[in-house]
Amino acid sequence: MDPIRGQGGIQMLLTAEHEAQQIVTAARNLKMTRLKQAKEEAEREVANYRSHLEAEYQKQISESSGSSDSTVKRLEAETEAKIQRLKESASKVSPEVVQMLLKYITTVRT
Repeated sequence: MDPIRGQGGIQMLLTAEHEAQQIVTAARNLKMTRLKQAKEEAEREVANYRSHLEAEYQKQISESSGSSDSTVKRLEAETEAKIQRLKESASKVSPEVVQMLLKYITTVRT
């Protein structure tokens, strides 16, 4: 082989290898850019989903606390009604109980 021709072939191979390396580097850079974009997009979606779930959770808490307030009010009203019925019942029976106690206290057994 001619040494000049062999030198040109080597130079062509080196140039081709350099171009191939630039293409591979560009492809890697493009891939890394796409991966970064995908990661950022996924993080945004996760943040949106998390905020959506947090909003639903807060809504449920506010609804349940609102219903617990109404439950407390209802229970207080029921308790007051029962207390009033017991007082009325006690006031009706009170004279009879007093008479019965007086009878037992004043009666002497021999």
